[in-house]
Amino acid sequence: MAKLFFDVFPTLDVSGDMKKILSEMEVTKVGMNHERNHIRVYLLGSHLIHKNNITQLEKSIEEQIFKGKRMNVRIIEKYQLSEQYTARTLMDMYKDSILEELKAYSLMEYNLLRASKMEFTDDCHLHLVLENTIIAQTRSHEIVEFLEKIVCERCGMNLIVDLDFEEPKESRYKKNSDLQIQFEIKNILKNINLKDEDGETVAVASDANEKSAASGQTTTSGDSGSTGGGNAVKPAKNDAKSANGAGNTAKKTYDGPRKEFKKRYDGGGFGGGKKSDNPDVIYGRDIEDGETIPLEKIVGEMGEVTIRCQVMTVETREIRNEKTIIIMSVTDFTDSIVLKIFTRNEDRDELLGNLKKGAFLKIKGVTTIDKFDSELTIGSIVGIKKIADFTTTRMDTSPEKRVELHCHTKMSDMDGVSECKDIVKRAMKWGHKAIAITDHGDVQAFPDANHALSPDDDFKVIYGVEAYLVDDLKDIITDSKGQSLDETFVVFDLETTGFSPDKNKIIEIGAVKVVGGVITDRFSTFVNPEVPIPFRIEELTSIKDDMVIDAPKIEEILPEFMKFCDGAIMVAHNAEFDMSFIKKNCKDQGIEREFTIIDTVALARILLPNLNRFKLDTVAKALNVSLENHHRAVDDAACTAEIFVKFIEMLKERGMENLDDVNHMVSTSPETVMKMPTYHAIILATNDIGRINLYRLVSLSHLTYYNKRPRVPKSEFVKYREGLLLGSACEAGELYRAIVGGRPQEEIIRLVKFYDYLEIQPLGNNEFMLRSDKEPVNTMEELQDINRRICRLGEEFNKLVVATCDVHFLDPEDEIYRRIIMAGKGFKDADEQAPLYLRTTEEMLKEFEYLGSTKAEEVVITNPNKIADMCEKIAPVRPDKCPPFIENSDQMLRDICYNKAHSMYGEELPPIVKERLDRELNSIISNGYAVMYIIAQKLVWKSNEDGYLVGSRGSVGSSFAATMSGITEVNPLQAHYRCEYCKYSDFDSPEVKAFSGRSGCDMPDKICPVCGKKLVKDGFDIPFETFLGFKGNKEPDIDLNFSGDYQSNAHKYTEVIFGAGQTFRAGTVGTLADKTAFGYVKNYYEEHGQGKRKCEIDRIVQGCTGIRRSTGQHPGGIIVLPLGEEINSFTPVQHPANDMTTDIVTTHFDYHSIDHNLLKLDILGHDDPTMIKTLEEYISSPAMDNEYNETDNRFDATKIPLDDPGVISLFHDTSALGIKPDDIGGCPVGCLGIPEFGTDFVIQMVVDTKPNTISDLIRISGLSHGTDVWLNNAQELIRSGKATISTAICTRDDIMTYLINKGMDSEESFTIMERVRKGTVAKGKCKEWPEFKKDMAEHNVPDWYVWSCEQIKYMFPKAHAAAYVMMAYRIAYCKINYPLAYYGAYFGIRADAFSYEIMCQGKEKLQYYIDDYNRRSATLSKKEQDTMKDMKIVQEMYARGFEFEPLDIYKAQATKFLIVNGKLMPPLSSIDGMGEKAAEAVAEASKDGTYLSLDDFRQRTKASKTVIDTMVELGILADLPASNQLSLFDF
Repeated sequence: MAKLFFDVFPTLDVSGDMKKILSEMEVTKVGMNHERNHIRVYLLGSHLIHKNNITQLEKSIEEQIFKGKRMNVRIIEKYQLSEQYTARTLMDMYKDSILEELKAYSLMEYNLLRASKMEFTDDCHLHLVLENTIIAQTRSHEIVEFLEKIVCERCGMNLIVDLDFEEPKESRYKKNSDLQIQFEIKNILKNINLKDEDGETVAVASDANEKSAASGQTTTSGDSGSTGGGNAVKPAKNDAKSANGAGNTAKKTYDGPRKEFKKRYDGGGFGGGKKSDNPDVIYGRDIEDGETIPLEKIVGEMGEVTIRCQVMTVETREIRNEKTIIIMSVTDFTDSIVLKIFTRNEDRDELLGNLKKGAFLKIKGVTTIDKFDSELTIGSIVGIKKIADFTTTRMDTSPEKRVELHCHTKMSDMDGVSECKDIVKRAMKWGHKAIAITDHGDVQAFPDANHALSPDDDFKVIYGVEAYLVDDLKDIITDSKGQSLDETFVVFDLETTGFSPDKNKIIEIGAVKVVGGVITDRFSTFVNPEVPIPFRIEELTSIKDDMVIDAPKIEEILPEFMKFCDGAIMVAHNAEFDMSFIKKNCKDQGIEREFTIIDTVALARILLPNLNRFKLDTVAKALNVSLENHHRAVDDAACTAEIFVKFIEMLKERGMENLDDVNHMVSTSPETVMKMPTYHAIILATNDIGRINLYRLVSLSHLTYYNKRPRVPKSEFVKYREGLLLGSACEAGELYRAIVGGRPQEEIIRLVKFYDYLEIQPLGNNEFMLRSDKEPVNTMEELQDINRRICRLGEEFNKLVVATCDVHFLDPEDEIYRRIIMAGKGFKDADEQAPLYLRTTEEMLKEFEYLGSTKAEEVVITNPNKIADMCEKIAPVRPDKCPPFIENSDQMLRDICYNKAHSMYGEELPPIVKERLDRELNSIISNGYAVMYIIAQKLVWKSNEDGYLVGSRGSVGSSFAATMSGITEVNPLQAHYRCEYCKYSDFDSPEVKAFSGRSGCDMPDKICPVCGKKLVKDGFDIPFETFLGFKGNKEPDIDLNFSGDYQSNAHKYTEVIFGAGQTFRAGTVGTLADKTAFGYVKNYYEEHGQGKRKCEIDRIVQGCTGIRRSTGQHPGGIIVLPLGEEINSFTPVQHPANDMTTDIVTTHFDYHSIDHNLLKLDILGHDDPTMIKTLEEYISSPAMDNEYNETDNRFDATKIPLDDPGVISLFHDTSALGIKPDDIGGCPVGCLGIPEFGTDFVIQMVVDTKPNTISDLIRISGLSHGTDVWLNNAQELIRSGKATISTAICTRDDIMTYLINKGMDSEESFTIMERVRKGTVAKGKCKEWPEFKKDMAEHNVPDWYVWSCEQIKYMFPKAHAAAYVMMAYRIAYCKINYPLAYYGAYFGIRADAFSYEIMCQGKEKLQYYIDDYNRRSATLSKKEQDTMKDMKIVQEMYARGFEFEPLDIYKAQATKFLIVNGKLMPPLSSIDGMGEKAAEAVAEASKDGTYLSLDDFRQRTKASKTVIDTMVELGILADLPASNQLSLFDF
C-alpha cells in the first residue's frame, strides 16, 4: 500500500522546492537485501525531479535516517505526468538530468550523447545522430536503451529512436600548438640540473618531475611575491572538492607501499648532522629514489614516510643542554604538515642556512602525534635533501597575445582574492602589453597597481571599474504620443511558464479596461501553453496542467486580446516583462501593433518615494488596495488597475495633463536611483581627463547614490563620458540580461548603442545559470548562442566585441580562497565556483573555438588589443606635490617665532637661541614647510583660546620653531636657566653644562643674579635634526593631541582656515585580518566535515588575508586640498563605511596613497588634555575649598612646577598619598592611574629603574612605548650591569646623539637612527648594516650598544615622550594635592568600566569583588579586566579616606562626577545598564520636578525595566511607590 513520502520519512530534513515536491509523492515500495545494508525506495510522483536532487536525497536519507550505519540507499523514481508531456517536451525539460545520470553510469556514453544531435520529427520520434566512430558504433545501442528506459519506463511516454551516424569534423583549433609544445619542452629542460661523472649536463627528468608523474599530482605555482609569500600558499587542487565541484568530505587513505616502522635515531636524534657525500643532502642520510607520499594521504601515525615539500615557515626553540628544536611547516600543495628536527646548537646555523622559506626538499621521517598539541607531525628525521621545484607554471606561448579587460583584485569588496601586484606581474610575465583593473564599484586597488610597475616597464595598466549602472534615462512612458490622462487604458497581467518570451509560454491573461479613471470592462482567460507547467510556477500561481489543457491556445486568444486593447494604452506592473511576451507573440502571429506602455513600477518610484520595495503587494498595501490571489493574472490586473487609478489622481494633483507631462515631470532624483535595479558595466579611463571623470563618477556613486552598493546613473555617466569607454560587462550586465530575458529587439538595439564595446565571457563563467530555476537557460549550447548573438550585434552596430575572463583569482586552484570567503558570506553555491581565473591566449582561443577560428581570434586578441591601444598610459595618483597656500606664511612664522623668543629671552637673543631659531626657520621656509607650522599654530592657539591644552606627538617637539610658534610646550634647547622678568639666561655655566642631555627642570633651583627673582628651569636638549634631518628635507609630520572633547571642533576649524569643501577626513581601507580569515577557513572545513591540520589552515589563511571588507577613517587625519584644485583629480571621495547618515567625507584611497602630494594633518583626540581641562574646572569650582575661583583666579595647570619632590616620590613609594602598599593590594609605588605610568607593565619598569628625575621618567616613557626596546633588550642590559637607565637606548634621539658624540659622521648617525627606530635593522632589511657596524666598532661603540640596536623594532622620539611626561606630571601633581578633583576626573574620563554597584557601596563590598576577581584572574573577560583596573583606583581612593556620596537622581549629572560635601557623587551612567543617552534622558527628565512613582519615572525617562529594578535594588529609587494610585492608607 502506497504512503506519502513524509509518512515514511517523517524526520527527514529537506528544504526548498524538494520538500514541496516530496510532500506530494508516494512511496510505493521499500526493499532491503539480506545483509541489511542496502535499501531501495520506490517513488511515484507527478513532478520531475532532477537526478542530482535524487542523488542528494539518497545521501540525506543515509546521513539522517541511518546515521552511523553503513547503509546504501537507492531511489527508483517513476512519474505519472500530465497530458501536456510528450517525449519531445520531456526531453526539453529533462535532458540535463538524463545526461547527469548517464555521466554517472558511463562517462564514455555521456560524452557521445552530449556531442550528439537530437531532433524530434514529431512528439514521439527522435532522430539521434552520433559521430561515426568505433566507440559510437559499439555503444549506440546502449545509449538508445538508456533513453528508452527513462522516457518509456520511468516517465510513461512513447519514444521511437531513429539512429544515424555522421563523419566527425576535424577541429579548426590547431593554432600555436607546435610552439606551445616546444615551449613546454624548454620549460622542462630548465629544471634539469643533474650532471654525470664528467660534469656534463644529463638530459633526464629531475627527481621532482618523476615524482610528479608518479603521484599524479600537479600544482601551479604563482609568481614570486604571490599571495602569502610565493608558492608556499598555493592550495591543493582537490581541497573539499569532488569531480563535480561539490564539497568532498571523505578522507582517502594512502594505498601505496608503506614501510614498517623501525626505531631509527641515526640522523633523527640530537645533532644527527649530515651523513652523506651528496651535496644535495643537507641533513642526515641520503634518501634513495622512490615514491613519495602526498601529504593529504597522511592522516594518522603510519610509520616512516618520504615526502616532497616546500618550506613555509621555520622557527627555532632552544632547549636545555645547548640543543635546539627546529620546527618547520611544509606543504606539497595537497596538504601541509609540521616537521620537528632536533640539532646541536653548533650545527644549527649551518642547517638553518639551507632550511629557508620557499626551499624545495625531500624529507624522510616518522609520523607521530605531537604530545604537546596533539597534532600529527613528522619527527625522527632520517634525511633532508634539496630537490628541484616540482610545481609547474602556466605560460602564454601565443605569438600574438591577448589583453585582459575585466579583472578583480582583493580590493573588490570580498569578491576578488588576488593581489593587484601579482595580477600585473603575471600579465607582464606572459608578455601581455596591458591589463585592466576593474574592481566592483571602487578603485582602491589603483595605487597598488601603479606601485607594481617601474617607470621603465613597457607595460600599461588600464584603470577602470565594474560599475553598478542604473538606467535612469529610460522614459517612464514608453512611446508616449502625448495622450491625455483620461484616455482609455488596459491594465493587464500575464502568468507564464518562465521568464523568457523566446522559450516560455503564456498560461493566463487578465486585463481591466480603465476609461476616464473608471474601470469599465474586464478580460480573463487561461491559455494552453502546449508544454507542462513547471512545478515552481505551479507553486507560485496555483495554475496546474489540468486547468489549462482544455483552454484555447495563444493563436486563438491573442487576436481577441488585441481587439480588447484596440486604441488603448497598455499598463502593467513591471511592464517590460509582460509586454515582451505580448510583442513576441504578436510578432510570431504577424500582428503589427505600436504600443504606448506605462509601467506602474516606474510610477511608484516617483510617486511613492518612501517605499524601499516596489513589488505589487507592497505598493498595494501602501495605497490600501486589496490584493487577493496574488500571482493570478486576473486578480493582479484588477489590483494594478486600482493602483493606476490612484496614480492618475496623484499625477493630476501635480498638474499633469498628458503622458508627455509625466515623462518630463522628473529628472530622476537620487532617492529614485537608489531604488532602481543595477547592472554591471565596465568603465575604462582612456586618458587623464577620463581618470578624473572616472573618479567623479566613483565619488557620486558613493556620496549621492549609494544604497547597498555604489550606483552610477546613466545620466551622470553621459555628463562625464569624455575620456571613458563603456563596456557591457558580464551576465549581470543589462545587455546580457536583456538577451536572456527575451527583451524586444528594439530594446536590445537601444542598449547596444549606448555602449562603446560589448563583452563575452567563457561558458564556465555563466554555467551557474544552468543550475538555477530562475534562469531561462538550460544548455551550454544556449550559452554559446547568447555569445554568438552578442557577436552579431557587434558586427551589425559596429561595436568591438571582446572576450574577457572576469578574473577573480589568478590560477584555477586559487578558487579555494574565493570559495571560503563566499561560504563565509553565506553563499549557498560557494562550492560551485566558476572558473574565473586569468587565462592565456591559447586557453581563450580554445574556449571560443565554437565561434570559428577567425571570430575567436578577433574577440580574444584583435579587439582587446584595440581597446588597450585606445587607453593611454596614465598614473592613477598625481605625482606632483600640492601643499595648501596661506598668504605670507613665511614671514608670519618668522614674526611669531621671534616675538615669542624675544618675550622669553630678551631683545638681544642669546647666540644659542638665535643660531638655533635661524637654522630651523631657514630650513623650514626654504623647503616650503612654513605653511604647515602656521596651520598647526592656528589650531593650537584656537584650542588654547577655548580653554583646552594641546599635547604634541611625534618628533615635532624637537623643533624650537614649533615651541616658539606655540605648537608644542616642549622646549628642545639644552638645559638652561632663564629669568621671566629681566630676561637673563644661562646656557654655559658649569652647573648647567653638567645637565647636558637631560632636562632643565632637574637642575637645582637658582636665583637670578640680576634681579633676584627665581629663575625658570627650561630645556629638554633634543636635536632639531630628529624632526627634519640634517638637510632639513625630511617630510615633517606635525601630530597634535587635542582633547577628545575638542577634537571635532578642531576638525571644523580646519574648514574655517581653508574654506568649506577644502578639507576631507583621511580614508582607510579595512581588510580581512589573519584572525578573521582563520575563522573563515576553520569554519569552512569544519562545516564540510574535514579535519585540517593547523599549518594547512594557516597556509590557506594566507590567501584569504588582505581582502577588502570595509572603509573607514583615520582617527584624526585631515587631508587639505589647495584652493583651485578639485579633489577628484587626486582621489575619489566617499562616506566612511558608506554611512549615508553622516556628513563626514573621506578620501576613497587609503590616505597613505596620497599623502605625498596632499597635506595630511593629524588632529588626534586624547584623554590627557581632557583630564587637564576637567581638573582645572574641578579645582576652580566652589565645590572645592581652596584659593582658586571660576572668575579672576582660575587654577592653571601649566603653572604646575615640573620639579615637585612629592611627584617624584610617587615613583618610589606611596608616602605622598599617605597610605601603605598593603592598603592598595601591595602596589609598591603611587603611580596607579597616572597616564603613561599606571599599567602593571610600566609600574614594574618603574620599580626596576627607580627614577629620580623627570629625565628618567622621559626615558621610561620611551622604553615603555617602544617595541623590543625594554623587554629582551634594555631590561636585560640593566639587570646585567652593562647599562643603566641613563645609558641604555630609550628614545630614537639617543642613538643619533650618542653616535655623534662618539665622533661618527652626523648624517650617518641620523641614517642609523632612522634604520634602527623603524625596525629595518631588526628585521634584517638594512643592507648597509654590516658597514654601519664596522664604522661603529671603529668609533669604539660597545658591542652591547650595537646588539641593542639590532633588537629594536620601533622607537619613540624623545620629544613625544617629553610631551607625554609633562602632561602626566601635572596630573600626578593634582593626584597628590587635589585628590577629589583627580579621582573625579579619572573616573569620568579614563575609567572604562566604572560600576556604581561594585565600587560605590563601601570598602568592604569593593574588597569582596577584588578578591573574587583575583581568584578568577586567569579567566576574566575584557570587561572584567577593565573593571579590575578601575577597582584598584577606587581602592586607593578609599584608602586615602575619601568616599562616594550616594547617587541622587535630582542632583547627579549624566556622565560627570560631582564633588558634593567633600565626597564624589557618581553620574547616572555609572549604573549598570544605563548608557550615556539613557543617562542624559534621566538627567533631563529630573529637571521637571519630583517623580511621583516608578511608573512616572519610567514614562518620563523611558528607562528600561531592568535599569529601574537595578536602581531600586541600589536604593536610588527605593522611596518611590510602584504607581500613582492613591490608597486610603495614604491619608
